Amino acid sequence: MARKATATKAKMQPNVPQFTQEQDLEAFREMLLIRRFEEKAGQMYGMGLIGGFCHLYIGQEAVVTGITMASKKGEDSQITGYRDHGHMLVMGLDPKGVMAELTGRQGGLSKGKGGSMHMFSNEHRFYGGNGIVGAQASLGTGLAFASKYKGDGSVAIAYFGDGAANQGQVYESFNMAKLWKLPVVYIIENNKYAMGTSIERAAATTDFSMRGASFDIPGEQVDGMDVRMVYDAAQRAIEHARSGNGPYILEMLTYRYRGHSMSDPAKYRSKDEVTKYRQERDPIEQVRARLIEGGKATEEDLKAIETEIRAIVTEAADFATNDPEPDASELWTDITIKA
Repeated sequence: MARKATATKAKMQPNVPQFTQEQDLEAFREMLLIRRFEEKAGQMYGMGLIGGFCHLYIGQEAVVTGITMASKKGEDSQITGYRDHGHMLVMGLDPKGVMAELTGRQGGLSKGKGGSMHMFSNEHRFYGGNGIVGAQASLGTGLAFASKYKGDGSVAIAYFGDGAANQGQVYESFNMAKLWKLPVVYIIENNKYAMGTSIERAAATTDFSMRGASFDIPGEQVDGMDVRMVYDAAQRAIEHARSGNGPYILEMLTYRYRGHSMSDPAKYRSKDEVTKYRQERDPIEQVRARLIEGGKATEEDLKAIETEIRAIVTEAADFATNDPEPDASELWTDITIKA
């Protein structure tokens, strides 16, 4: 007789949580900064100012914004894969340093040596930017182990995509996290296509929130295009982990508007599908409409924020274009050599 899994799928909240004016404005500003920054990064990539790989977060802004709003900045750690620019911006890292890293300049967050996929800030408790698919799941579990070992009360938040969710190391991490009741929240950013293959063709079970069932890890699916729903679910998940109850899984149902990377023409999906998400589900436009229709802000107020954000992004782009490249001696720094 088959044994029924003890983990249950958490029920989705029946009512949409409401944001205060301050929360809506914060969410609007943060998501708009990510969107305009990524658009500029895409433009600079096309101009040849950014080389190598470049994975944009356009369309998925509500995920990291809502989760970061629910976390304790400067205390809770975050780690993600190579689609990492937006995560750093929301965590408070300098846009100039992020953009300069993309262009390989000395003022970049990794001194121009890491590029798009490898940025890091111990000060902000952001641990990458990791190029190996699924690596952040096991590394994030390690961050949670460190938190429990030190007893500092922090929670590790590990983001990975629907493609990485099929990696073996993810399930090894789930087992260890549950066994030791580690304070970690696993965020599966399900943008439907991984690197270019739809989840229906790549995954035997497409409800990723239940991927921890065999380890008795609770999980839930969340509308990752609505920052309020993300924030609400993240509060529950983070509190669960912080209270000593072990790991929690949040599957964020989201969508990227661009290809997997700048080199991906994304011909595996229709233009109509992308247009539908942009017109009906865009996370930034949802907040914009709420602010105006609810009388929380005027068109002029939001235009002023737009102007401010564009100035920040322009300044970052100018800095990243004119900042010197690293000195050749930097090739020998930050390297551990064993005799």
